[in-house]
Amino acid sequence: MTIPDLECTDLTKRFGDTSAVENVSFEVPPGSFFSILGPSGCGKTTIMRMIAGFLAPTSGDIRIKGRSVLDAPPNKRPVNMVFQHLALFPMMNIADNIGYGLRRQGVSKPEITRKVGEVLERIGLPDIGERKVDELSGGQKQRVAIARCMVLEPDVLLLDEPLGALDLKLREHMKIELKALQSAFDTTFVYITHDQSEALVMSDNIAVMNAGRFEQIGSARDLYYRPETPFVASFVGDSNRWRGRVVSVSGDNLRLRNESGLDLCGNSHGRPVSDGDEAEIFVRPEAIRLGRGEADIAHFDNRLSGRVTSLLFNGAASRILLRPDSGGEEIEVALPQSGEFAHLSRGDTVHVGWSSDQGNCFATETG
Repeated sequence: MTIPDLECTDLTKRFGDTSAVENVSFEVPPGSFFSILGPSGCGKTTIMRMIAGFLAPTSGDIRIKGRSVLDAPPNKRPVNMVFQHLALFPMMNIADNIGYGLRRQGVSKPEITRKVGEVLERIGLPDIGERKVDELSGGQKQRVAIARCMVLEPDVLLLDEPLGALDLKLREHMKIELKALQSAFDTTFVYITHDQSEALVMSDNIAVMNAGRFEQIGSARDLYYRPETPFVASFVGDSNRWRGRVVSVSGDNLRLRNESGLDLCGNSHGRPVSDGDEAEIFVRPEAIRLGRGEADIAHFDNRLSGRVTSLLFNGAASRILLRPDSGGEEIEVALPQSGEFAHLSRGDTVHVGWSSDQGNCFATETG
């Protein structure tokens, strides 16, 4: 049996009467990319600081390579941390920045030179050792900050929203670069973010966190297509949501009627939902198909017509907002990339449809 690089068991942190983290347990296999995704204030950074040793947990255990590190101070734990503000030393050149931790450990100068050269090669910047920090681009600084950690050969690298200070285009590029760097070093990365796109693109597994607890741990595909809770369904990706009462159930298939009298077909995907339950259905904008006439959507068990109220142009991710003729809230619908509906205008009438399997249904918690 392979020992996880990182294992947290029943991790809890309370500040007075406030519970920041409550009974969180997870394992991170060797050489994997694990993300903790959640809104601001949900407890992500508190977990990271406990792993790094900057905070002591109220209860629970943290093991790295099978050994508890609760009694180890931060500088004795086999982890390193990359922050949003990279904290590179401006008075040092790049080679000195990367070798700083090795000098603190008393490593010989020839060995430092060798290790710094090797890590610069691995981040794809072999010739920048003599350059100053302010001569680098944002992406290069990011790679140097990671190299400064990786030269110390940590068992686990912690990354606290490291892309938050970058502009959008560079952030998109660095998502790919970070995943490539993690693979190149074959080191376990634990990454925290509130940006779902970062987590979905880079991670082998993701924990979705809410109010101090993990709602679900799984692959990006699992979280996106088979969310286990309404919070995960609404937080990961975009969704249309309808609330109402279940009026019929057949296996996992069900029919829900909302307050405006609209009947919707959905699927519980094995979740407990019974006839008469208050429930909600989530449907992704890209799961809804556009048609110019009723015949185009006749094969779907959910069919609506309505008028376009807004056009949200964003290239391949363009969408429309649709007001159903039957009343109720607007529906967000992804435009197909074929360009077939590129000339839609506000006020146009369209027909939309989707299958019941695309509707993730959850019984509404009460009490």
